[in-house]
Amino acid sequence: MRTVLIIDDQAAVRDALSLLLSLHDIRPLAAATPDEGLALLAGHRVDVVIADMNFSADTTSGEEGVALFHAIRARHPDLPVILLTGWTHLETAVQLVKAGAADYLSKPWDDAKLLATVENLLELAENARSSERARITRRRRREALERDYDLRGIVFASDEMLRVLELACQVARAEVPVLITGPNGAGKERIAEIVHANSAVKDKPLVTVNCGALPSELIEAELFGAEAGAYTGANRAREGRFEAADGGTLFLDEIGNLPPAGQMKLLRVLESGEFERLGSTRTRKVKVRVLSATNADIAAMKRRGGFREDLFYRLNTIEIALPPLTERPDDILPLAERFLGGDAVLSEDASDALVAYPWPGNVRELKNTIERAKLLCGSDPISVASLGLSAVAQGVPRSLDDPPREVVEDALRRANGVISNAARALGLSRQALYRRMQRYGISETPPGSL
Repeated sequence: MRTVLIIDDQAAVRDALSLLLSLHDIRPLAAATPDEGLALLAGHRVDVVIADMNFSADTTSGEEGVALFHAIRARHPDLPVILLTGWTHLETAVQLVKAGAADYLSKPWDDAKLLATVENLLELAENARSSERARITRRRRREALERDYDLRGIVFASDEMLRVLELACQVARAEVPVLITGPNGAGKERIAEIVHANSAVKDKPLVTVNCGALPSELIEAELFGAEAGAYTGANRAREGRFEAADGGTLFLDEIGNLPPAGQMKLLRVLESGEFERLGSTRTRKVKVRVLSATNADIAAMKRRGGFREDLFYRLNTIEIALPPLTERPDDILPLAERFLGGDAVLSEDASDALVAYPWPGNVRELKNTIERAKLLCGSDPISVASLGLSAVAQGVPRSLDDPPREVVEDALRRANGVISNAARALGLSRQALYRRMQRYGISETPPGSL
């Protein structure tokens, strides 16, 4: 139940506010003194506090209200506090809002305004709790994934990669073909390694063929093998990749480059496990789990007749879509730290530049960029200039501006205190936003937000 604590020494105020809140399905708790209020906070879950600024008839300084506010902030730093003040306390109330109070209302208050303020804060509180629950759930999912599966040392922090890895591990033990899609350099081969490492044949070979790196006339010989004399230069019989992967996994990278004849033979192997070497009439049989990957739109190729429809559906029993690095910015700095190793460090501006850059070459480009910067900087921190990104950036990079305190606070309010959403709106990584919050002295709950 939504709960608001009222701390005021006047019984009439406590009763009026309690009735108003009760009529709008908000549970009121009431205390006559700061000590009573702090005791109730210690024993109950409270969403919002409405606190008077003055608790003594002998003084109008508001010192008691100031002390109470700071006591609440010290014990419950994320709890929003609305101040009730007379005109003599207005300047003090404004100072407390700057220090983190959610809002202030003058006595006598306007019921509609007070209710709107309380409802807004209650909604923010619920959003914050939902965000925290989601964060805890994601952390537990990640911990379970890292505990129960072999992730091959992959580095990730984003929700997008968490979902990809969960799917990869889930389908790993299913003896069905898997198609891994995504742009060049995004890490498709690593996903294939993870699928194999968690499969029932993880102790058997994982054989990789890059179909895009072989001349079309050699692809069939590479996949299925060839007898001596089968083609010019074939001086001896050779085993194909299917035979080499027998009992294990064959990973066909850039499957969209497979020529029509190779597509037909691949379909036959997938359906029956049978094939013939080039130049041979002897039928061989293997049992191989086939994983494939492509950066091409195979569905479009299928519609144009450039890829066999029956093979497309055979390969695409399960599809794992790997997003580009620019769509998972939370992974950029953890990956950069991995590529840096233990000796080099990133300057703050360099970190921001890495997150701002669109990375058309994805993880591969990031790795090459960091390795080049390490050579240029030696033992010095990695600088923006050493990254060499500004001259080659294309597309619409995220802002590299250093947002002022007011902009950061506004972004946090608009994001309901969800750090990842605020960081995305500002064009920063979560780590960069945390650094700015620390620099400006902003808690994770800015004024008027949770």
